[in-house]
Amino acid sequence: MNILTLSGSARPGSSNQLLLEAIAAAFPDYRFTHFTGLPQLPLFLPDLDHAPWPAPVIEWRQALQSATAVIITTPEYIHNLPALLKNALEWIASSGELVGKPVLPITFTPSTPRGERAMQSLLWSLGALDARIVAELPLYQNEMEREGQRLLLSADAEEMMEEALKLLKG
Repeated sequence: MNILTLSGSARPGSSNQLLLEAIAAAFPDYRFTHFTGLPQLPLFLPDLDHAPWPAPVIEWRQALQSATAVIITTPEYIHNLPALLKNALEWIASSGELVGKPVLPITFTPSTPRGERAMQSLLWSLGALDARIVAELPLYQNEMEREGQRLLLSADAEEMMEEALKLLKG
């Protein structure tokens, strides 16, 4: 099973990127591929959505095509998705890489209730793309521990992720 992971945050070393790394470290029996090319995607304009597509768009679409499932983590920016993530999702609206694909959306924010609006926006976008949403998972930074530059999943987060990964497998 090849699980494509992507962070809605463009900042290298962001909490969302650290969360994806913590998930991969906690579940070594799964194959995770981290997609980091979202910042290279050009701004989506419908008039540009035709061959020849820009190389970053082709790379993005191919990464999704080769994935068995997808995990998306996102912060909440001004009560919504980061523009970077929304732009990436717009690039696949016409090509259909998420149709029927199992997806686990995760919001990762400092504390509750932050992330609720970003999750709703992400769910709307994934629904419009006909993704198969297996669960939705809000996680909070104040519930995790750091070990140097690494993030460690709390026992509760690890248990929830274990169940979510089972759902991704089908």
